[in-house]
Amino acid sequence: MGFSVMVRVLVWLLTIGMVAFGIGIDAANAEAGRGATALTCTNLSSGASWQIKIDYDRSTVDSNPAKISDTEISWRDVNDGWYYRLDRKSGNLTVTLASATGGNFLYDHCKLEN
Repeated sequence: MGFSVMVRVLVWLLTIGMVAFGIGIDAANAEAGRGATALTCTNLSSGASWQIKIDYDRSTVDSNPAKISDTEISWRDVNDGWYYRLDRKSGNLTVTLASATGGNFLYDHCKLEN
């Protein structure tokens, strides 16, 4: 096999590898991009309910920046300053209200998607 043939084979193999790598990245990105969803949450004491909108692609909850992991979603609402933590397994939503006197915690529950 001549040198030019070996170079062509090497270029061909590198091209195949790069295409396969690119397809793998696209598949991973498609899996990560899950769109948006709305969950209904309920205050366990009062029975009041409301919806939160989670955008997995933009990592936001109700348009607030959020940290989204496999186990929880957490965010701070810029309007009221409260911190929220949603357990993705149980649906438990913990709301932390910070204050100069120590703050409070509220415990709510969100109905998760199946």
